[in-house]
Parts: sequence; structure tokens; C-alpha cells
Amino acid sequence: MDTFAQDPTAIATRAELRERLAQLERGGGSGAGGGGGHLGHRGNAGTDGGAYALPSGYAALDDSLAGGGWPLGALIELLCDTSGIGELQLLRPALVRLARAGRCIVWVAAPYLPYAPALARQGLPLERLLMIRCTRPQESLWATEQALRCPAVGAVLGWSTHIVDRSLRRLQLAAEAGGSLGILHRPAVAADQPSPAALRLRLHAAPDGLMLEIRKARGGRAGARLHLTSAHLGVHPGGRTTPAADPDAVVVHPSAGAAA
Repeated sequence: MDTFAQDPTAIATRAELRERLAQLERGGGSGAGGGGGHLGHRGNAGTDGGAYALPSGYAALDDSLAGGGWPLGALIELLCDTSGIGELQLLRPALVRLARAGRCIVWVAAPYLPYAPALARQGLPLERLLMIRCTRPQESLWATEQALRCPAVGAVLGWSTHIVDRSLRRLQLAAEAGGSLGILHRPAVAADQPSPAALRLRLHAAPDGLMLEIRKARGGRAGARLHLTSAHLGVHPGGRTTPAADPDAVVVHPSAGAAA
């Protein structure tokens, strides 16, 4: 297992990762949805128990989610078979907000090495990014759980091709304990499997952007479909990133029926 941000730093043991997370916690960070100041807002107690949510940066998506944004202290699943279709751009407004507020953004077992200059151009401070590479699935799950429990972490992005229900529940409990944004990338076939995640989004590449289908949303609009164009995501045809266009322009397609 090793971790790197602006300057590569090797981590060979679990004890070293624990120490790195402990250093972040001693640095004064607090969870995005718990501990110190809240970066999110509290939702409607009548629909979601008053849980904290972090605005996604896309008004139509927020309108479809309980609390008006990404649920904090909960597991969120992004279901797709291909990386690089716009999933990072979907998360970018929330990640930027967390990082600029001093929270650490942890990437665990990403299938690619993010290009640091591009992340910086998107507004993500490199000193707030912690990248962890794992060689085994068990290692990845352990690192994800530890990061989710750390109150200095604002968001954890994990990737998993196969995970059992018991492990998903452990990650959900870890997200609740840390109060952070827990993002788990899973293959599309997992959409047909039960999950304790609070939010499950099926992502489809579109010629001009990204299609979202809300497969599960506690207190939200399960079954709703959203279309985010490249302009909404802030991506030029050549791949350059700009500030996102008016998020209210996102097209909301009629629901074909809620999915469990």
C-alpha cells in the first residue's frame, strides 16, 4: 500500500496509514457533517431525519435528493462500467468545497493515476489530496473504512469490482461515524443487487455529457433521470475544464418508476 499527493510518499504498512490519518486529525480537521463547523446543511426532518447534505452544485440533482444535496455521513454508490465518462466532474463542486474548507479528499484504489495539474486547474488543492494504492481488495476495503472514520477527511472515493453486503454495511457505518462524503464506484451490474447505501446513481455516457438515473435515494426521487451536458459539467470538447455552467439548466426526464 502506498500513498502520494503533491510529492510521492511511500506507505508500506497499515500502521503507517493509521499514523497518517491520525496526523490529519491532530491537525484540527473535523468531519464535513459532524464534529466542528458543518459544511453541509440540515435537511427536512420529515423526509430524511434532518441529516446533513452537501450541495452537489447542480440544482436539478439537489432537488431530487433528500436534504437538497449529497448525503453526508452516508455511503453513495456511482454505478458504471467505464471510468472517465464525467463521474469526477459530477463530484467536482462538492470536492472543491470540502478541500477549500480544509478537509482532506482521499482516493482509494483508483483505476488510474489522476493528473495533478488537471486537478489543480479544477480547483482542488493538491495538498488536500491523499491517494492510496492497494494491491488487494481486502486492503482497499480496510483503507476505505479507516479513511471514512477519520473526522479530518471530507470525502473518500473508493473503487470496488466486487464487495459483499457485510463489507458494504461496514463502510456505511464508517461513513456515519466520520460524517464524511463516502463515494464508492461499482460496476453497473451491482445495480441489481441490494445495498445499504443511502444513494445509488446509475451513470451512462452521453454524446454531449452524462446521464444519471437515481436508482435509490432515501427520501428522494428514486427513478428520476437527469441529463448533464458537457457545458453543465464545465468540460470543453478538448477536455479543458471551466467553471460549471448554470446548473439549473439540467434536463430532468420523467421518472419511469422507482427502482429499489
